[in-house]
Amino acid sequence: RCLSTIFRRLMDQRYIRQIQLSEFGESGQQKLAEASVLVVGAGGLGCPILSYLAAAGVGRIGVVDPDTIDLSNLHRQLLYSEGDSGKKKADVARKKLLEINPTIKVESFPIALTTQNYINLMEQYDIIVDGTDDIPTRYLLSDACLLLQKPLVFGALFKFEGQVSVFNYQNGPSYRCLFPDPPKEGDIPNCNEIGVLGVLPGLIGLFQATEVLKIILGLPGVLSGKVLYYNVLTHRQRLFDLNRNENGIDAVLVHGKPLEVKSDNCKTVPVISLTELKNETNILWIDIRESGEQPEINGRGILHKPLSGLKESQLELHPSSMKIFFCQSGLRSQLAVQLAREQGIDHCYSLKEGAVVLKNWLKK
Repeated sequence: RCLSTIFRRLMDQRYIRQIQLSEFGESGQQKLAEASVLVVGAGGLGCPILSYLAAAGVGRIGVVDPDTIDLSNLHRQLLYSEGDSGKKKADVARKKLLEINPTIKVESFPIALTTQNYINLMEQYDIIVDGTDDIPTRYLLSDACLLLQKPLVFGALFKFEGQVSVFNYQNGPSYRCLFPDPPKEGDIPNCNEIGVLGVLPGLIGLFQATEVLKIILGLPGVLSGKVLYYNVLTHRQRLFDLNRNENGIDAVLVHGKPLEVKSDNCKTVPVISLTELKNETNILWIDIRESGEQPEINGRGILHKPLSGLKESQLELHPSSMKIFFCQSGLRSQLAVQLAREQGIDHCYSLKEGAVVLKNWLKK
């Protein structure tokens, strides 16, 4: 009994500032302690979401992410440090969250969410949070939450603007009500392609964490049937209504499993690495990034042909040269090679490495 009293006092000290809220109280803290949340993605969005849910005292948190930590993550993924490079994000996140709050339970899943494992991963948690940055996983999460009847807290980023919403909450709209059909892969670049200001995922992640807490505590104003757009440059905030679309929802429910997200992404195209080009001299480098993307790469043998223009114009390239298309990470360049080959242009390759690595390589 004495130990129980001491533990209770320690808990009161840890959470006293939120317990003092009249809308919260000790009963609210108890709700958090009994709640479970699965965060899919431990990157730019996932780090602030996880940090604040752990600090608030959410009793059980799951972290799903197959990726390892890279130096390029550190300007926005503040759970990690330089010494964590090469380690699994999910495992490092678990360790850091327990340092923030050792009274909670944190489970790490350093694997990708798939149609084969989503039930085992998701059905044991009350709320699912989307901290991902790829389209197929978002549709899988949405469909899985529909089938498992779980609320899904959504966040997305594009340059200086973020979006937040809550799907499948109290019979509200789903992600497919906002985006019924998946876009073609490459039409919506992720932050690896276009970059991201480090504070933006921090802000959007905090909005997502707030929605999770509101759902657990039963507070009003949950963003169900609403989509919040926030621009970090102008601080302009817009809130749009979103209606439930029964057609997209029924298709998933009738199917009984997540719908396949088909993409007419690049067919198999030749990819080449800089390590394979030591003895090549007759190379035409084709930069298919959009205007303003950094770093700038100029000089002899560099041709600028933005991907958006390639889709509408005819390429005229020297037939005998090796033509290597490049972008920020080697994704859009594969689409460019496909377009070039469809126009009958031979000797085309997609550069495996991105523009930053290429610029350093060209200096040698």
